[in-house]
Amino acid sequence: MKWNKLFSLRRWSHVFKRIFTYLISSRISIGDKLLFFIPVLLYWVLPDAIPFMPIDDIGVTMLLMNWFVGRIERKYPELNSDNPNQLPPSR
Repeated sequence: MKWNKLFSLRRWSHVFKRIFTYLISSRISIGDKLLFFIPVLLYWVLPDAIPFMPIDDIGVTMLLMNWFVGRIERKYPELNSDNPNQLPPSR
């Protein structure tokens, strides 16, 4: 992902609009959802296990949210067909 997209307010508003929809969707497999939940929960519960990462818990969560939304949009393109004005998936 390009750095300008990482700092884009438009991209983050898209991520925050979509993340909860994707997490509660029955069309997305539980395995895909666990690829987001397990690392986030582990990092929040065991922050001292990775002492050399200078990123706060919320920073790691936000980076994983961005990755998860991009991955789901590429893997399940039919979920995005309802909104033609949305951002294209990040590469």
